Amino acid sequence: MAGDTGDAGQAPRRDCSGHRSVAQEDDVRIEAWAASREHCLAEAVVAMVECFADVSGVRPTGVDRIRLDETNDDDLLAALLDEILYRLEAYGEVPVDVEADEAEGGLDVRLAVAGLEDVRVTGEVPTDVGWEDLRLWPGPYGWSCAVTVDG
Repeated sequence: MAGDTGDAGQAPRRDCSGHRSVAQEDDVRIEAWAASREHCLAEAVVAMVECFADVSGVRPTGVDRIRLDETNDDDLLAALLDEILYRLEAYGEVPVDVEADEAEGGLDVRLAVAGLEDVRVTGEVPTDVGWEDLRLWPGPYGWSCAVTVDG
């Protein structure tokens, strides 16, 4: 499962996962890291949700599954975050927990979700994933990603 380090100065380390975000003028820059690509993607989802909602202590009311076809890493990150924003807008669902697993030919994602009305909204809900400076890459300590979401 994904989790926040809570330390804005935290840097990626071997066998460590986490995320951080930095508010900018009209958007938020998200960075996430984990030992595997799949866990890094899950961390990115959690980081994006934390930009606008406090889901701590919220019990999920349902479970959704997403299947994303294999593509390049950057496109996979964008597709996953776009799907989260779509489900938020179309169904009012907010992930309160997320797991991602590699699957033959793609990525399987499990979302424990709650209604937007069941979470404490703490900021502007993102509306778009920015393609500029979007990256998901392997490194010496695992995987890292960076993306900007627009409010």
